[in-house]
Amino acid sequence: MTVTPEIEAEIIRLFHAEHWPRGTIASQLGLHHSTVRRVLDKNGLSPKCGTKPSKVDPYLPFILQTLEKFPKLHASRLHKMVRERGYKGSESYFRLIIARIRPTPKAEAYLRLATLPGEQAQVDWGHFGKLQIGNAERRLLAFVMVLSWSRRIFLRFYLGDATANFLRGHVDAFDHFQRIPREILYDNLKSAVIERVDSAIRFNPELLNLAAHYRFSAKPVPVARPTSKGRVERAIQYVRGAFFAAREFADITDLNNQAAIWCQQEATERRSLVDKDVTVAGAFEKEQFSMLQLPEAPYPVYDRQPVQIAKTPYARFDGNDYSVPAKFVRRSLLAEATLEVVRIVDGAVVIAEHVRSFDKGRLIENATHIEALAAQKRNGNQARGMNRILNVVPSSKTFFKLAAERGHNMGRLTQLLLTVLDLYGSSELEAALCENLASGRIHSAAIQTTLERRRAARGLPPPVPLTFLKGRRPEEVSIVPNSLDSYDRLLAVEDDQ
Repeated sequence: MTVTPEIEAEIIRLFHAEHWPRGTIASQLGLHHSTVRRVLDKNGLSPKCGTKPSKVDPYLPFILQTLEKFPKLHASRLHKMVRERGYKGSESYFRLIIARIRPTPKAEAYLRLATLPGEQAQVDWGHFGKLQIGNAERRLLAFVMVLSWSRRIFLRFYLGDATANFLRGHVDAFDHFQRIPREILYDNLKSAVIERVDSAIRFNPELLNLAAHYRFSAKPVPVARPTSKGRVERAIQYVRGAFFAAREFADITDLNNQAAIWCQQEATERRSLVDKDVTVAGAFEKEQFSMLQLPEAPYPVYDRQPVQIAKTPYARFDGNDYSVPAKFVRRSLLAEATLEVVRIVDGAVVIAEHVRSFDKGRLIENATHIEALAAQKRNGNQARGMNRILNVVPSSKTFFKLAAERGHNMGRLTQLLLTVLDLYGSSELEAALCENLASGRIHSAAIQTTLERRRAARGLPPPVPLTFLKGRRPEEVSIVPNSLDSYDRLLAVEDDQ
């Protein structure tokens, strides 16, 4: 339990001035007796801190030597070590002794780091929970850049800490400041430092390209030294309390619009630390002239990911499927995305472009892609049907040619001829086509009429379509013949009657 200075002072007063026993102090103040004992031991007021011999005394040289070498070693581990050497005392009392004799680490003093105007900025991510977008739960992170001299803050929220979002944060910050700091300090996050061994550092190459474009120097802080970038750490805490706490927003766009207004107004109205007579806004006006100027064009930032198109014409990117033209199936392509648009690229050619979705499991389609595929399938079916007719009905070639010249719907005509081919057979269809070609009747109704007339002339009933064969090839259908004995028995019964 953590004891406040007020409670500690009260424990010492009750023990020293009122002469209360430790148990009475613990019960009256609602504390554990070990807490009261620890406070008294620390201040040298516990009766056990006197000259009375203790079971731990023979082991004190070993304990002190061990603590000098390993000052942060846990008391539980020390207790095991002395028990192996013969100590028989309780662990709770042993912990009190260790708390009293453990060497106190020296307080570290820090130099106040002074920077020149426009010389330095500090950057880091701040984690602000998660945001629900449709079926997706996205991490909400704040990109924060603070100018070290004026303390001017840039704040923008992104869905995730991908390298592309990290680079976008820089581009947006430079546009916000309308200038560029000469150097930027980073923590050892993967977006900035890919690998580090002591002083050997391998920067993220995309960050180096960005730095070359904007002509600033990228510098990482020492490992495990957050005080080296304390200004951005304090800025993130300031954002949590002064901006984000109890903030209501409709979506991330609304949140960023509010953040932009806050950065321009409230965040700049603070008193400046470099000059108490001016605000952060006033200090920034002085600092801005010392910063680097923007290049003519901003740095282009894309989320890039190779995509494999399977047998269906869709590219999977960031949990969603985006349509592509059907001719690119079974191909490897590249997805390039901004925060607004997803482009599917084949080499240097953009083959598809869609509005980006941050939902998950969505199917984002371009109507022209799907319509073209459907038309291709229809044409394929029509061509297969026409080939079947041409193979078994020789006169159909001439019939199709004349029908096309007269502007008939070839798909509908092909479907009708396939239907009557299955009903009447190839020989009957050939005869009907020859008769109609001779009389110049080139249309589907004439074919149907001729076939029905020829069948009626032979005294045959109209054919019955085999609906169970629809969509199936005849050779794929297995028909089990029934026995005719039952019909013979019926005839025998009629004869008897």
